[in-house]
Amino acid sequence: MFYWLAKYTLGVTLKLVFRPWSHGQRNLPRRGPVILASNHLSFADHFFGPLPLSRKVVFLAKAEYFTGRGLKGLVSRAFFSGVGQIPVDRSGGQASERALRSGLRVLAEGNVLGIYPEGTRSPDGRLYKGRTGVARLALESRAPVLPCAMIGTFEFLPPGSFSPQWRVRPGVIFGTPLDFSRYYGRESDRVALRAVTDEIMQEIGKLSGQDYVDIYAKQAKELRAPAGEPDLSKLRVVTSCYSLVYYKPSRDG
Repeated sequence: MFYWLAKYTLGVTLKLVFRPWSHGQRNLPRRGPVILASNHLSFADHFFGPLPLSRKVVFLAKAEYFTGRGLKGLVSRAFFSGVGQIPVDRSGGQASERALRSGLRVLAEGNVLGIYPEGTRSPDGRLYKGRTGVARLALESRAPVLPCAMIGTFEFLPPGSFSPQWRVRPGVIFGTPLDFSRYYGRESDRVALRAVTDEIMQEIGKLSGQDYVDIYAKQAKELRAPAGEPDLSKLRVVTSCYSLVYYKPSRDG
């Protein structure tokens, strides 16, 4: 109930004040389980991504949103709990497996599950390598994947900023649902999981027009020096292991 209350109060306010735009929201299936896979540029994505959709989106949200202290932590915990988001421990191992099972339960109930395959916000506005959890969810649940691209939210509310840039109109583009039935039965095949994940990221890249970097966003953050500039000495090590790849796809693919 709180989700819809927030959508028709806070949501209307966001529309009037910031004038967000959207395309392709009709590509969301009207019923049945769906995985909404999006790039992640800003904290604002949590608001402007689901805003144009007629169905409730349950996101796997990082556990830190539910454990903060002070007034900020209280507000964050109340909001994310109220709208039905699921806390996820991102430490890996058994925690990742529990997050996967939580997502599968959401899909088994016929709901829309939102996920950011990059695992964390982009540190510089580029698109980073996706983690294969989204592929496992797609193959185990057999739900279609709807690629989603947030546009302009990095500039609208940059990481670490609490002041939106009023001159920027945030937007979102929804692609056509992706069917991965050709991979069913290969949920434990790492090659299949990587292929599915890369296809999802490629579709997101086509929609967003972002430059692509073939390492994980978490690694990119670790490579950044305290002043916010890349540590090139470490970057060369990662380049030799992962081979950085950059491309800028066009909107029409």
